Amino acid sequence: MRAVGYKASGPIDRSDALIDIEIPRPEPRGRDILVEVKAISVNPVDTKMRVRAQPPEGQHAILGWDAAGIVAAVGPGVRRFKPGDAVFYAGDLTRPGANAEFHLVDERIVGRKPTSLGWAEAAALPLTAITAWETLFDRLDVRRPVPGASSILIIGGAGGVGSIAVQLARKLTDLTVIATASRPETRAWVQDLGADVVLDHSRPLADEFARAGLAAPGFVFSTTHTDKHLDEIVKLIAPQGRFALIDDPEALDILAFKRKSVSVHWELMFTRSMFSTDDIDQQGALLDKVSNLVDAGTIRTTLAEHYGRINAENLKRAHALLESNRARGKIVLEGFGA
Repeated sequence: MRAVGYKASGPIDRSDALIDIEIPRPEPRGRDILVEVKAISVNPVDTKMRVRAQPPEGQHAILGWDAAGIVAAVGPGVRRFKPGDAVFYAGDLTRPGANAEFHLVDERIVGRKPTSLGWAEAAALPLTAITAWETLFDRLDVRRPVPGASSILIIGGAGGVGSIAVQLARKLTDLTVIATASRPETRAWVQDLGADVVLDHSRPLADEFARAGLAAPGFVFSTTHTDKHLDEIVKLIAPQGRFALIDDPEALDILAFKRKSVSVHWELMFTRSMFSTDDIDQQGALLDKVSNLVDAGTIRTTLAEHYGRINAENLKRAHALLESNRARGKIVLEGFGA
């Protein structure tokens, strides 16, 4: 079967950074389902793994942790799906990714594809939806109020995770949603997704809050450049507030939060699958909830760029755009071939 992978980790401008390859089609065992991949989307984790993760000598690494497709076969322990079912999922960081015609994934982290979306629109959602949902409702516990504070600040509101977090916070909570974006096109994107206020994160955020006459947020969700914004977050967050982040700052000194008794939460949506946690099936259930919200018209896909067919050339373009830090929403590819 066709796939896209690499033999040597490194920068995207190398000719062999990603290459088209042929590999054997896998067979499902246990609770795995074999999915015929129809569309994928690209996330920052793909670019990080491409740079950092060196495959064993002579082998290819296959990236891709967002996919939508059709169940082609099931393992003997599968209970939730059958061949022919349309699904979407984000996969498992410890296993080969979905940049392949057929992909094995544990059924417990798979959801029913929204019937109202096409393959590309659905593939844009899983990883970012899980990340945003777990951050808001499991880590920050936004439904439990912070005394005297009624808003959430989402830093990087136009990115993949921010684009879903803005919608979920706007539609499923009573919080005032304050998001950040710095360019006219990203500001318009975030406003269209439902943010009540959009601030410019290229300026000091505490000053932006003061300029807009905004009260201190009870919750801050940082999706990007946390180290750059940390001092400003310390200044502006409400006492007893809750702070969450998803990026990878080189260092994170949280001592300054002590004065305000701010709790700090880190989110990685792969934790459940990496450690086979007792509640691993919650990710499949979560994706089913997201699917229902999409089909009800409550939230929408965050597809912003369609880069054509799934091949090495187009995936290299997608990686390059993500690494430029100028992407908005999600980049999606659909169907295999030239």
